[in-house]
Amino acid sequence: MTDEEIVAGCLNGSPIAQRALYDTYSRKMMGICLRYADGYDEAQDILQDGFIKVFQKLGSYSGTGALGGWMARTMVNTALDHIRRNKQNKRTLDIETTEYLVPEDETTLSALGTKELLGLIQDLPPGYKTVFNMFAIEGYSHKEIANELDISENTSKSQFRKAKAYLRRSIPSREATQ
Repeated sequence: MTDEEIVAGCLNGSPIAQRALYDTYSRKMMGICLRYADGYDEAQDILQDGFIKVFQKLGSYSGTGALGGWMARTMVNTALDHIRRNKQNKRTLDIETTEYLVPEDETTLSALGTKELLGLIQDLPPGYKTVFNMFAIEGYSHKEIANELDISENTSKSQFRKAKAYLRRSIPSREATQ
């Protein structure tokens, strides 16, 4: 089935089309959810909530642009909603106590494989991980991140810088265990 046929079928309530949509995109969408979640179980919850939103809002998909891109944006927004809802339950690191005086070395991160980098991102503290994903992977600007997360633009920039430093600091410990 093409994306157009899948969308049309879903809008008509076809369980076959709904299954085709899920089978076609669930793996990619789970990758997005894993980047924002603290673990696999939480990512599955976000994925399920995200697909519910996709099915509910599929009528608003205009057909211009890739269906996968529209769905990815929905998953990111679902993950951000999940983070906002659970914000008070998560422990965060105090910005002042987490200053890492690590020199900038862009070649360190670029030498890692995708799987290794995603593992390192998964280990980031929640605030760092969210900002890093939104800026470096999803392409949000710091202004957009600030609006989405209800933080200042400078906090977004600081969290991103500290996330990069945290990742760099994590690399030697990962290499030592391999």
